[in-house]
Amino acid sequence: MKLLPLKIDLHVHTCYSDDATSSLEEIIFYAKKKGLNGIAITDHDTLKGARKALKLASKREFMIIPGIEVTTLQGHVLGLNITTFIPQNLSLVETVDKIHEAAGIAIAAHPIVFIKSHIKQRIASASNFDGVEVINSSAFPFFLSTRLSQALAERLKLPQTAGSDAHHASEIGTAYTMVKADSDIDKIIEAIRNGAVTPFGKAISWETRVRRGASSLKRWI
Repeated sequence: MKLLPLKIDLHVHTCYSDDATSSLEEIIFYAKKKGLNGIAITDHDTLKGARKALKLASKREFMIIPGIEVTTLQGHVLGLNITTFIPQNLSLVETVDKIHEAAGIAIAAHPIVFIKSHIKQRIASASNFDGVEVINSSAFPFFLSTRLSQALAERLKLPQTAGSDAHHASEIGTAYTMVKADSDIDKIIEAIRNGAVTPFGKAISWETRVRRGASSLKRWI
């Protein structure tokens, strides 16, 4: 029987990230509305949202991949299928190793954006990544970031993923990854690792960027 690809946003933030606002209920509602089969909860340096989302998802009959976006000394790393906390401010290589020790996979998050292009060389020296996020709806400038990230993934011969990097529920699904796998998290993770993925997506709108900026400003006033 031929597998139908699953549509999954692999980079979503909840109110448990300091710079995001949406509740878990809102996130699942919008994910279903966008026709997604599942999402990965990847809050900044915390698993609180992912752990609570797993409990809620079972009631809502929706797939949640637990994850985390880890702040390293050389950029951000997405840890997928993670339920063990990964400490921040380690080196890139140490962080990826800890994600693997926790039975997760490590994806280089938005590896090339205009203000972080120096990270490219550091990522290239880390041979233990499982994939590269080549489409990130929040990256700026979007088209240049996408093009350069794809080139990096091709040079490293790593699977290419996509995620919205949503910080508000309405942004979910702006980018997503089609994964050829059964609706089982372990099989999905294995499919990503094996490159049975296709990234899709577009940039968030300018209106959304302005709204994000206004929300961030309110938090500091």
